[in-house]
Amino acid sequence: MNLNILHTEVQDFINSNLKTDITKLILKGSPFQNVSIQEIAAQIVSKNKCETKLPTWFSTENIYFPNKLNIEQTSSEITATYKANLVSGNTLVDITGGFGVDAYFFSHKVKNVTHCEINSELSEIVTHNYQQIKVTNIETKNNDGLAFLTEKNQKFDWIYTDPSRRNDTKGKVFLLEDCLPNIPKNLELLFNHAESILIKVSPILDITSAIRELNFVKEIHIVAIENEVKELLFILKKDYIKAIEIKTMNFNKNGNQKFDFIFNEDSNVTYSEPKKYLYEPNSAILKAGGFYQISKKLTIDKLHPHSHLYTSNELVDFPGRTFKIEHCISYDKKLIKKLIPSKKANITTRNFPESVEQIRKKTSLKDGGNQYLFFTTNYNDKLQVIICTKN
Repeated sequence: MNLNILHTEVQDFINSNLKTDITKLILKGSPFQNVSIQEIAAQIVSKNKCETKLPTWFSTENIYFPNKLNIEQTSSEITATYKANLVSGNTLVDITGGFGVDAYFFSHKVKNVTHCEINSELSEIVTHNYQQIKVTNIETKNNDGLAFLTEKNQKFDWIYTDPSRRNDTKGKVFLLEDCLPNIPKNLELLFNHAESILIKVSPILDITSAIRELNFVKEIHIVAIENEVKELLFILKKDYIKAIEIKTMNFNKNGNQKFDFIFNEDSNVTYSEPKKYLYEPNSAILKAGGFYQISKKLTIDKLHPHSHLYTSNELVDFPGRTFKIEHCISYDKKLIKKLIPSKKANITTRNFPESVEQIRKKTSLKDGGNQYLFFTTNYNDKLQVIICTKN
């Protein structure tokens, strides 16, 4: 951590060049003796990444920014606020502290928070930044979180961890034991120090596999922003053996979408041909696997066991996209061209043998326009095209 970066003239230079082309700026070199142009560029890049993701840090004076990877890996203020609303009490320890965003928002809900970060420079940066933000109830520790718990004979109300995926792990689906720290291996240690554990994991983690690896899972939260899943959160309660609650949230500029259900809950589903309205669940529900529960809870029909599209004659308040159906036809490219005179449409495939690219090539339809085409399979296993407008 180069403290010279915090000098007023350097900070002024950084702030006045936030929109400057970085490559051109680097070629000019540094106007300061004790701060390299590479260090200045790194501050500019990282600060720019915070403008919408971390506005508190972006707008606070004299914040020291770590490398851009730390910013990319940290929670956004939206998801950190969501997590903070899941905890309460007097004490919480974040054993994988990182840039300290989660710990900061936990400090709004918990009286005393401990932030453990093994990287000494990052821990120093976080300590400095907390002073600038004027938070006083977080204690920073430059220590491995598990080692801190082992050395500390203390009980906490909550333990929070955001284990990182090992670099040598390959494939889209991985296990919690492939992460650092290895949470399944250290669950006994964690429960010795807290009865409530909150774990943040990568959105690509398989939920069912994680449940098998962990003990006493009480809740699973799937958090999306603008229909992109950002976080999976597991709440563990010591000795909890009842049903697991699944809670989904999609933060959307047009209104937040919330849907909850019980994991592996039996749900009787009815199937039908497309009716008046078509529904497409948001990404949080799709990730959660609540395909049958949403049909039962909202009393809407499913088109096919594997299509994950729904329909009804009466409009319902649906956590996803809602469309009004104009036509429902078989897959006939001549008929499609006739019904789409503008030759422009938004295309989605669900349980369909061809890709969007293949369909566009066959139909000559360009992207855009006000019509939405869903290429799917109905409950009689026949290929269908549902032509809609957004409701």
